[in-house]
Amino acid sequence: MLLALAAATLAIDALLHAFDLVWIGRYLGIPGVLLILTSLIYSARKRKLISWGKPAKLLRQHERLAWAGSLLILVHAGIHFNAWLGWLAIGAMAINIGSGLTGKYLLQHARKSLLATKAALVAQGLSPDELHERTYWDTITLGVIQQWRVIHLPITLAFAVLALAHVVSICLFWRWW
Repeated sequence: MLLALAAATLAIDALLHAFDLVWIGRYLGIPGVLLILTSLIYSARKRKLISWGKPAKLLRQHERLAWAGSLLILVHAGIHFNAWLGWLAIGAMAINIGSGLTGKYLLQHARKSLLATKAALVAQGLSPDELHERTYWDTITLGVIQQWRVIHLPITLAFAVLALAHVVSICLFWRWW
């Protein structure tokens, strides 16, 4: 997913340059931010701030919308080394993307591994108590991995603060306020 994001960013940026449409990139940050903000519906549902929507479906939408929004923001960033605040926000976003994808894949792997182990042990005819005893540490490990959001959330907040500071500074410098 990270490689696909990088490849898509480079391809879109190359197309914009090839057709002399680089100016479009300046404005892609706005829909990118809107897509990322829309992806936060999943987080609101997870924290019971809203009650509608199926969590599994919202998670898939969160992943897709955040990926697409990140793509637009990366194209927006381009290769401009004069905007340090923007680059800090991009760095925080990249770490956030890495954190989200790492958590997703580690969690999937741990769940599949635990289910496979349990299935193999059940096939051997172990009692529920023996099954619990044999999978105790795997279950504990899965529980720890499920807590990766404790790391993901502060990274998300750092990205949000830096992105907001970037937006405010742009509005001030462009005299939109």
